[in-house]
Amino acid sequence: MAIKKQYFKTKEVCKVSFSIDASEAKGAETASLVGDFNGWNPSAHPMKKLKAGGFSLQIELPKDATYQFRYVLNGSEYINDNEADEYVPAGIGEAQNCVLKL
Repeated sequence: MAIKKQYFKTKEVCKVSFSIDASEAKGAETASLVGDFNGWNPSAHPMKKLKAGGFSLQIELPKDATYQFRYVLNGSEYINDNEADEYVPAGIGEAQNCVLKL
């Protein structure tokens, strides 16, 4: 997995690239990015499936903010990004959410 941040001098947003490697996608047919920036809605940010079996997505988010997020595989399996800036309790059992600091 990977997270890349691209800041702009003239914009108040950061372009963030999210990717899931094929090995981490575990053969999933679909993947989406969910977080507090999209109401945790799996249909808000579907990820593009790559030929090698992984997934990718680029979105712009307001900078100088902190966001919680996770990935959803096949509409039901939640996974975290091992390159997140930190992790916080999700409030559901022992699950944790990823944190993105921009």
